[in-house]
Order: sequence, then C-alpha cells, then structure tokens
Amino acid sequence: MTFGVLAFDGAEELDFIGPWEMLRVWSKYAGGPEPCLIVAEHPRPVACAKGLSVNPHVTFEDCPQLDWLLIPGGEGTRREVDNVALTGFVAKQAAGAQGVMSVCTGSFVLHAAGLLSGRRATTHWGSLGRLRELGDVTVVEERFVRDGHVWTAAGVSAGIDLMLAFIADQAGEETAGKVQFYAEYYPLHRRYGDAADGPEAPAYLRGGSDPS
Repeated sequence: MTFGVLAFDGAEELDFIGPWEMLRVWSKYAGGPEPCLIVAEHPRPVACAKGLSVNPHVTFEDCPQLDWLLIPGGEGTRREVDNVALTGFVAKQAAGAQGVMSVCTGSFVLHAAGLLSGRRATTHWGSLGRLRELGDVTVVEERFVRDGHVWTAAGVSAGIDLMLAFIADQAGEETAGKVQFYAEYYPLHRRYGDAADGPEAPAYLRGGSDPS
C-alpha cells in the first residue's frame, strides 16, 4: 500500500502529523503501508500554520499513483481550494486510488476536487456551517465519518481517531490496538473549562443527537 499525505503552506500541523505518526507506527511495527510520502506542489519546504517547516518527499509531478491520500486542513485550505494544480492532483490521484481522506477543513479541498458532493462528511467545528452552505454535503457532527471510500475527520486531533479506525478497517482490531498502545493514545476523559459546552460545540461534544 502506498500512502500519501498532502502538504501545503498554511496546513495545520497536527492534522497530518497525528495521522502520520499512526501510519508510521503501523508500518514499523505491524506491517503497515510502504512507502508513506509527504506530497507537495513544489520541492521547497512547506511552511505550516504554526511555524513548522516540512520537507516533501515528492511533488505532484513525480508522485507515483497512491493507494490512499490524506488532505489536512488549516487556513491554507481557503487558498488551496482555488489552486487548480492542487485540486487537479487530488482528483487525478483519487481516480486511481482506493480512497481519500481529509482532516479538519481538508474536506473543502475534497469538495473542490469533486469528491464530496452527495456524501456524508464532517469538518472542524468552526466550519460546519460553511460545509452545510455548500448545499450538496450531508454534514455529520462526529469525530470522523466514512462514506464509502471517502473518510473525513473533524478538527485537528480527530485525524488520529480517523487513522486508528482506518488501520482497524484495513488490518484488524488487533493491529490497530498495537498501534494505539505503542503511541499510548488513550485520551483522558477530562474536560478543561466549559468551552465544549458552548453553542458552537459539535453534537458529539454536547452529548446530543446530530442535528443532520
């Protein structure tokens, strides 16, 4: 399995670093995908949203056909949805891939590439309204959503949950459990402050049913 992770200026770091860590643990200790590639439009370092600089392995021009492609979110997506080179690359790769994924507002890149219309999907809580306004996406307020070969995750850290679920789907619960254990990803059931009780919080945080 060949797995690609898209990188672009303004991408949110944890959107792809979290899933990347799960992928590489899977590869190193439990027979996961090889190669795993960071893909960017240009060979220069990518300047992410919080100041991290990432060196891509391949560019759009020399990227092989991928089995899976993950698109992160971040402020950069507001620009990249109009980047025909990027959306064209995503669409072309998707046509020959087993599936595609997004984290956070990477869902808007999927939509711009023609891959989200008529599907169920999610995104960062702050952009759920924007996703609904597209008019052809059924928005689901969950940590991650799978609709056929398209997987979408909510904001930032939710990409880790998506990737563990993907590993379980592809390689079984035991393998996903080994990855989870190695990464020691067992979030505490503790909430700090009351931000998650506010009106903007997605349904899965409020404990209610999804209004969709």
